[in-house]
Amino acid sequence: QVQLVESGGGLVQAGGSLRLSCAASGSIVSGNVMRWYRQAPGKQREFVAGIGSGGSTNVADSVKGRFTISRDNPKNTVYLQMNNLKPEDTAVYLCNTLGPTAPGDGSWGQGTQVTVSS
Repeated sequence: QVQLVESGGGLVQAGGSLRLSCAASGSIVSGNVMRWYRQAPGKQREFVAGIGSGGSTNVADSVKGRFTISRDNPKNTVYLQMNNLKPEDTAVYLCNTLGPTAPGDGSWGQGTQVTVSS
């Protein structure tokens, strides 16, 4: 069973940057898809960015050009670099993995809070 732990969230002013990390343990995730989601109070969970086992990436239109996802397979870790943050980016950011070592619904982390002040 893969366990995921997110870190790097915090309070930042609009226009600032944060880098989130998602460290996996329990199993190797290099063959899995890794995704970031976010959920703001009173809103549905939404997809933010994903990266395949081969390194291909896709990001939501709402963050395109501002957020970048990357992975470090030797460290079993995925990152989300967030630049030019906006108040509407405020949410709990959650990491998800799906693949050979996380089948079915995959595995989720507990999330890290990102708050962007105007």
